[in-house]
Amino acid sequence: MVPENLSDLIESALVVDDSALQRQHTVGLLRELGIDLIYEAGNGNEALDLLGLLKLPPGLAVIDLEMPGMDGIELIQHLQAKGVNMPLIVASSREASLLLSVENMIQTLGMHVLGALQKPLDNGKIASALRAFTRAGNMVRQKADAGPSMCEADLAAAIANGEIIPYYQPKVDVQTGILKGVEALARWKHPERGMIPPDRFIPMAESSGLIHDLTIRMMDQAMAQAAIWYSRGLTIKVAVNLSPLSLEQPDFLQRILALVDRYELSAERIVLEITEGSVVANKGNSLGMLSRLRLKGFGLSIDDYGTGFSSMQQLARIPFTELKIDRSFVDGAHERKNLRVILQSALDMAKRLELVTVAEGIETMEDWRLLQSFGCNLGQGYLIAKPMPANELPLWLKGHHRRLPELRPAPRSDEHNGTT
Repeated sequence: MVPENLSDLIESALVVDDSALQRQHTVGLLRELGIDLIYEAGNGNEALDLLGLLKLPPGLAVIDLEMPGMDGIELIQHLQAKGVNMPLIVASSREASLLLSVENMIQTLGMHVLGALQKPLDNGKIASALRAFTRAGNMVRQKADAGPSMCEADLAAAIANGEIIPYYQPKVDVQTGILKGVEALARWKHPERGMIPPDRFIPMAESSGLIHDLTIRMMDQAMAQAAIWYSRGLTIKVAVNLSPLSLEQPDFLQRILALVDRYELSAERIVLEITEGSVVANKGNSLGMLSRLRLKGFGLSIDDYGTGFSSMQQLARIPFTELKIDRSFVDGAHERKNLRVILQSALDMAKRLELVTVAEGIETMEDWRLLQSFGCNLGQGYLIAKPMPANELPLWLKGHHRRLPELRPAPRSDEHNGTT
């Protein structure tokens, strides 16, 4: 499916490929997807010369990796050195591991890569990459629409006035689709500027010391909502993100235990999500706090698993109950062997450690089916639901129940035949 607003985001494109036949094929695919103005170059040097003549770079570049003279990797490095940062799609007939390595290189350079695609290219592969571009474009517009940057005083007032509220993203059983829990995600509901995403205020909260008050306010609201849901028979687990800085606060445990008592909740129903890099330093206070939280019954989830360098060490040192695999290893895993291998390895390891496994960033039914076959426990992502206000969850749940048959694994042929 082609993104509807593609022409608004991409007015022109550049195709760089030393094969005239391959180049014309790619040009044809882009035109079919609604991009009319397309520049062509037969190698890296031609591409650089062409870009030097343009006042503005194209809205997209599709670059072949294997070219004589200046290959695609060298061209990308030249673009970065010259400050030309247009969205990129790289293409090659080489192995997937090489493509993944180049994609990681581009991200490390701080450039915008939409995808690393194996040739031959087709509409489906390019359209999938452009859908990622559409999502990124929407995020950029949302940030632009959010207005000017905020100061610490604005944030402190927002916390005190209750403007920062939790939105809840469902976590469902991967095998059955049944709702098992939600993750509470902070959203700043500004009275004049509208909804402000967390990446615009969480760093400020951490650098200013406001993160402690923000965390407690989020937990207060999430536990209050959990108590309401429980009173109505919806006994799901509620996950709340925990800043590593809170682990250094000596009164942190007492404050959240007071909230549990106030709302008459069981600590076992609350999961605290800690990002993988949060406790990478061997700080006794942090490790002690996590152990005490587990001792009191709280679930501990290692969030964004796979994005740091100390994953194994963290699992060995900290009494986690849940392993949450980062979306970068989930999204698109059905079509990328390297991601599949890493994903399955993480799930198998977690199973041996008797940890609940959660996959985040599920956006396609193909990835959902893959997670089912790998035995993942829980999943969350836009395929299931976007984060939503608490009052929208019951309505979502009614519609979600109608989707359960399509989310469950397809019956095996031997089951249809009544054989085993």
